[in-house]
Amino acid sequence: MLTITKQTEIIPGIYELCLYGDITQQPIKPGQFVDIKIPDDAHLLRRPFGIAHVDRQNKTITLLYRVVGKGTAYLSRCPLKTELSVLGPLGNGYPSDHLMPGQNALIIGGGTGIPPLYELSRQLVAKNINVHHVFGFANQAAIFYEAPFRALGPVSYATNDGSYGYHGHVGLLLDAQFADAVSHYDAVYACGPKGLLMAVDSRFSKHPHAYISLEERMACGIGACYACVTKLRRNPDIQLKICDDGPVFKTNEVLI
Repeated sequence: MLTITKQTEIIPGIYELCLYGDITQQPIKPGQFVDIKIPDDAHLLRRPFGIAHVDRQNKTITLLYRVVGKGTAYLSRCPLKTELSVLGPLGNGYPSDHLMPGQNALIIGGGTGIPPLYELSRQLVAKNINVHHVFGFANQAAIFYEAPFRALGPVSYATNDGSYGYHGHVGLLLDAQFADAVSHYDAVYACGPKGLLMAVDSRFSKHPHAYISLEERMACGIGACYACVTKLRRNPDIQLKICDDGPVFKTNEVLI
């Protein structure tokens, strides 16, 4: 069980949730997630949330989530000191052991795929890796965590309506301003909606250290139910479980 120590709506519909407990004493890799039971009998299935920040000293993890249905709406109303049943950390995170101090990493995200990229960026910077973030949002009003990311490294934004940064989606921004990314960056990491992942998967299909994290509704979170599957690109007859084999995969590894 983890206890709510903070619950804040940071922009309309996006909540920052801090949970206290012994989970922080376990090894947690950026890109892993937790599965939370909504504390209401009307909601049977757990909800997966990427881990945005790990604070081992204060024994807390931070989650950032969007209210999209009755389950997350109920969670957003839970008061401080509410105890939540939490499974985790689950899944496989982003590989980074190959990176050496002074090397460069490109971090690409969009919407609610961005939260786990914050812990990734923090840990890379702690290893003296130079990070550059590329993020896409619908408009300027939808942007969150801008200052925390800018404190770690440069951030390039794309908005669909052109209200902030580059006018267009992330794929267009990559084409316009990151044409040399394959050779310049020693690692590429991405998380976000399907269109963004397809763009990254295509552009960095031959990069030796490029990774995408698939977003999927998960029923059990531990690979038992086969509710979240994707197909292996080299052999579509083989199915991989996103929650267990992923959610992080190498580019060109699975069919998106």
